[in-house]
Amino acid sequence: MEDSTIIELFVQRKETAVSESQAKYGTYCSTIANNILHSEEDSEECVNDTWLHAWNSIPPHIPQRLAVFFGKITRNLAIDKFRSDRAKKHGGGQITLCLDELSECIGEDSPIEDNIMLRDLLNTFLSDLPEKKRDLFLLRYWYIMPINEIAEKYGMTDGSVKMTLMRIRKKLKEKLEKEGIGI
Repeated sequence: MEDSTIIELFVQRKETAVSESQAKYGTYCSTIANNILHSEEDSEECVNDTWLHAWNSIPPHIPQRLAVFFGKITRNLAIDKFRSDRAKKHGGGQITLCLDELSECIGEDSPIEDNIMLRDLLNTFLSDLPEKKRDLFLLRYWYIMPINEIAEKYGMTDGSVKMTLMRIRKKLKEKLEKEGIGI
């Protein structure tokens, strides 16, 4: 089913919007949640909550790209779940590693999701990267994909992926410091 049709079902408040969203984007959202939570049960809960959040926000919000819209909701829900579990001493995994890696250039106290200037600079930085490097960065720091899976996907060694990501983070740090957003 086309995205525009799914959006129209949400606008018309038809319950089939949820089942059609699940059919088309369920696996995509599950992958995002599972990369963060490493738990099928918790991932399923996040995906189900994604459809509820979408139901509550369409309308008035009409997303331009449905996959990105659902992915962002799922990612945010999974990160919230991870943080909640971590606060209860249940966490661990890739998200901690990713945030530690990014703290080298952004700083630990910088509120990533709340800083509009940082977001705009990051978007510009990413758009200036070659496609493969941008993909590596996004897979690691947006989709929270483990290094070995990225390496396998691109036919690279783990060390090569780590080195590429380190160089990208170094360039990002330089750009941020140049703009006055350093550690």
